Amino acid sequence: MPATAWWLLALPFIAGSFLPLQAGINGQLSRQIASVTGAALISFAIGTLALLALVIAQRELPTMQALRELSWWHWSGGLLGAFFITTAAFAGPRIGALLFMALALAGQLAMATLLDHFGWAGFRQSAVSLSKIAGLLLIFGGVWLINRG
Repeated sequence: MPATAWWLLALPFIAGSFLPLQAGINGQLSRQIASVTGAALISFAIGTLALLALVIAQRELPTMQALRELSWWHWSGGLLGAFFITTAAFAGPRIGALLFMALALAGQLAMATLLDHFGWAGFRQSAVSLSKIAGLLLIFGGVWLINRG
């Protein structure tokens, strides 16, 4: 397997580093407007406007035909994102950034293990191994230690 370009490794790291910041910002927003779901709506509205501007600038607007051909589950990504943003705005300020992100990471890695093992959602199939399970157990151990501290 060829070496992965450094920037392809840096992008997920940078995006991941923004998640606790986003959770904090959305938590503060929810306090300011006294609504967790309102904060999530504002967050998504701003993100939607930014993406709309980018899609228009790149002239990559999907056709109506392409939209009609989507399966029901293609539309679920936005719902999953809304669930995460709302959960972050609600739980993040209550349990702290570190525990929130440790739990989110543990959930992400557990789901990623299933997605890879079964090749779901377009991911390359990669069987679960003892070393992967051991890594997950270490992550869950880290969550336990963080919660104790």
